[in-house]
Amino acid sequence: MNNVFSYIFLFFVLSAASIKIWLSWRQITTVRLHEDRVPNAFSEDISLEAHQKAAKYTVAKMKLSNVSTVIDTVLLLALTFGGILNWLFEISAFTSEGNILPGLVFFGLLGLLITAAQLPLDLYKTFILEEKFGFNKMSPSLFVKDFFVGLIVSAIIGAIFIAGLLWVMETAGVNWWLYAWLLTISFWFFIQYISPTVLAPMFNKFSPLENDNLKERIEELLIKCGFQSSGLFVMDGSRRSSHGNAYFTGFGKSKRIVFFDTLINKHSADEIEAVLAHELGHFKLRHVLKLTCFMVLVSVLFFGLLGALQQSTFVHEGLNLQGLGSSSMLLAAFYFGLPPFLFLFRPVFAAYLRKNEFEADAYAAQQAPAKELIKALIKLYKDNSSTLTPDKLYSAFYDSHPPASVRIARLEASMN
Repeated sequence: MNNVFSYIFLFFVLSAASIKIWLSWRQITTVRLHEDRVPNAFSEDISLEAHQKAAKYTVAKMKLSNVSTVIDTVLLLALTFGGILNWLFEISAFTSEGNILPGLVFFGLLGLLITAAQLPLDLYKTFILEEKFGFNKMSPSLFVKDFFVGLIVSAIIGAIFIAGLLWVMETAGVNWWLYAWLLTISFWFFIQYISPTVLAPMFNKFSPLENDNLKERIEELLIKCGFQSSGLFVMDGSRRSSHGNAYFTGFGKSKRIVFFDTLINKHSADEIEAVLAHELGHFKLRHVLKLTCFMVLVSVLFFGLLGALQQSTFVHEGLNLQGLGSSSMLLAAFYFGLPPFLFLFRPVFAAYLRKNEFEADAYAAQQAPAKELIKALIKLYKDNSSTLTPDKLYSAFYDSHPPASVRIARLEASMN
C-alpha cells in the first residue's frame, strides 16, 4: 500500500463487493422462502409451476451475479494494485511517440483484457443458464457473429472517441476538462441519434409494424399524447431470446418505437396499447429529459474533478499507477477508481427510477384501461420468469421498477 488513498480505495472496493454478495444472498433466501406458494394477488393468473420456475431462475441469476462480482473485484485489484495497468501502459509506450497512438493501443489492450474476462460468463449465461430455463434462442454461430460485430463496432467507435478525447486533453490548455466534457456529451448525443438507423440494424432486423388495427390504435394514442415518431417497428428479438419488451430509441427525426416480436405475439392489442401508454408516460412527464439533464450536470462535475486530479500524486500513487501526467492513465485511473465510491448512491438513483415508473403507470391508467396494463404486466412477469417475492432491501438497492405486488396494487386502486 502506497498511501492513505490505497487503504480508502481498497475499503470501498471490498465493501461494495461484500454488500453486493450479501444482498444477492438475501434475495436468494427470500425467494426460496416463498417459492412453494403463489402470492394471493397472482394466484388466479400464475401457476405454482410458473412461480417456482421464476424462483429457480432468480436464484440461478443471483449465483451467477455473485461469481461476476468476485471476478470483477479480483480484476479491478489486479489492474490497479497488481500492476496490470502499468504493464499495459509500458507496452503501449513503445508503439509511438506522443500520446494519441499509445493511448489507443493502451485502451485497445485494456478492452480486450476486460472482454476476455467477461466472455466465459456471457457464454455460461447464454448457453447454460438461459438455455436451462427455455429463454435462449441464440445459436452458437449467431453468438459468434454478434460478438465479433460488437467487438469491431465498439473498437471503431471507441477509437474515434478516445482519439478525440486524448487530442483535446493534450491541446486545449488549462480548461481541457471543459472541452473534453463538451466533446463527450456531443459524441453521446450523436451515438443516440444514429443508433436506431445505423447501429441497431447491425444486430437485429427491424420491420415496420404490419398489423393495421394495432398500428391505427397506436397512432391514435401517439396523437393523443402528443408524441411524434419516425415509425413503429417490430424487432426480431425471438432470434436471440424469448423475453419480451418494448422501448423508445433515438431522438429528433430518428426517434422511433420498437416492439419485440415476442411481445406482439403474446399480448393482445389492448395490452400492447396499455404498455405503450406507460412508455409514453415517461415521455409526457419528461422523465427521459430530466434524467438526461441530470446526467449532463453530473458529467460536468466528474470532468471538473478529472481536471483537478490531473497532477495528483495522491491518487496515482494510491492506485499504484505510473504515468503521472499521462492523459491515458488519468482516464484509466478515473474510470476504475470512481465506481466503488459511487456504489452506495445506487439505492437513491433506483428510488428515483421507481418513482418515475409509478408516475408512468398512473399516466397510462388515464390513457388506457388500467386492467389491460395489469394483464400485460402479469404476462410479462410470467413470460420473463420475474420473481413476485423479491427481498425488500435487495429491491430497494437495485430495482429500477417497483415490485410486482406494489405496482399492481396501485393500479388496482386507481380503478376504484
